[in-house]
This record gives sequence, structure tokens and C-alpha cells, in this order.
Amino acid sequence: MTAIFTHELRSYFHTLTAWLFAAFLLCFTGIGAMMYSIQAAVSNFEYVLSFGCLIFVVIVPLLTMRVIAEERRQKTDQLLYSLPVSTVEVVLGKYAALIALYLAPLAIIAVYPLIFAQFGDVYLPTSYGSLFAFFLLGAALLAVGMFVSSLTENQGLAAGVGIALILFNYYSVSLSEYVSTSALGSVVALVALACLVGLLLKLLTGSGSLGYWAGLALATLSAALYILAPESIEGLVPEIMSALSLFERFYVFVNGVFDLKAVAFYLSVIGFFLFLTVQSLEKRRYN
Repeated sequence: MTAIFTHELRSYFHTLTAWLFAAFLLCFTGIGAMMYSIQAAVSNFEYVLSFGCLIFVVIVPLLTMRVIAEERRQKTDQLLYSLPVSTVEVVLGKYAALIALYLAPLAIIAVYPLIFAQFGDVYLPTSYGSLFAFFLLGAALLAVGMFVSSLTENQGLAAGVGIALILFNYYSVSLSEYVSTSALGSVVALVALACLVGLLLKLLTGSGSLGYWAGLALATLSAALYILAPESIEGLVPEIMSALSLFERFYVFVNGVFDLKAVAFYLSVIGFFLFLTVQSLEKRRYN
């Protein structure tokens, strides 16, 4: 795992990937600091991070699109399978390299509150609590992007899907206000979700029958709920969209609340998508 971590980290800094990632993050955060902390004379550094989190829509797919997709395209993933390491170690090594690369610009950003505190009153606990949540948000999105990259050998497709997913998650709370809260609207959305789950199972396991029957079972369960207890699924889809928003949980920290449930949620998302990435690679290994 250490060898994979070192190799991945070195490869990032030998190309423009690491430098573009750091430049985009620092530039966007710097613009936010200029707008809020300097021009508007606002001492809340967490507002800068709230402004800067939009850049994840661009930089996370930029960083993760090649992490596994490039290996598959060049067929070098076959070499990984021949190494005396497990798939879990391969995934953890690659993910650790992404986290190390992400921490480099964050270490520079962490100095900003101390600088601003020299010229005004900056509440450091809230600033660094928000910075910790900013790190967890980015780490969770990196895990999602890594999983997307494991599903295809096309870097452009991996980047496009990653941008779409992160952008949808960013606006999910706003979009939930326009989603139907009726039982019929909920069951339609749940059936569509069941089809997506079935497709995901097919991609991960290579078993079309498993994906088909799992999707059918979930769709049947949704239809049964609609027939037997329609009131139980009214407004369910907007609630799910809001509950799964990674960015909405970050805003809790911006408002000065250190939410342990949000921390647990971020860690669960990281673990879940790393697990899916391992399963995706295991399926390819046995195929």
C-alpha cells in the first residue's frame, strides 16, 4: 500500500494535475477571502469556505477522473492485480494519495484565519471547525469521484459524470423544493431509483440477473407502499434529496455548530464509496 501511495503521489506532481488542483482551490478561496474578509470587512472566515466549496464541482472530477480510468485504458490495472497486495490496499493507497494532495493547499488555507486575526476579531474555533468540515466534504467527494472513475476507462466520461453528480448534490436542497411531494410523484421517483440500483449492481457484480431481480424487488416494494400506505411516501423524495446533501451538512458548521452526526455521515459516505470501488475492481479482476 505504501508503494502505491508513493507512486500515485509522485505521478500527480510529475504532471499538471496536482498543480492545477491546488491552483484552482487556492485561487477560488483567495477570491472569496478578498470578497468577504477584505472588501466586505467580514471577520467570519467560514463564509469564505462556504463560497469556496463550489469549486469542488470542477476540481474533484479533474483530480479523480484518471485515478482508475487511466489504469483501465492503458491496461496497466492488470499489473496491479499481479502485485502481492489486496484490492483493498490498492484502493486505500490511491485514496490516501488523493487525500495527501488535497491536504497540501488546505495547509496553506489554514493560515488565512491567523493572518486575518492580526487585523480584526476572528473567531478561530468556528473558522477551524468549518475548515475541518471543508476537509471532510472534499474527502467524501473524492471517494465518490474515485468510484465513478472505477466504472469506466474513459476519463472524459468519468469527469462528466462526476461533475453532474456533484453539481446535483450541490443544488439538491434547492431542487427538492420543485419536486412533487405527492405519493404518485414519490413512487415514480422510487421506481426510477430502483432501476438505477439494479443497474449499479449489474455493473459491480457483472450479473445481469442479480441487478434485474434487485431492481424489480425494489420497484415492487415501492408500488406496494403506494397501494397500501400512500401517505407513508408523501414528500419522501424531497426529504431524501435534502438528507443526502453533502454540502447542506457543511453549512451547519459554517453556522457555528460542530455537528458530530455530520462527521459520522461524511465518514460513512467515504467508507461506502471506497467499498463500492473495491467491489468494482474485484469484479474486473475476476472477469
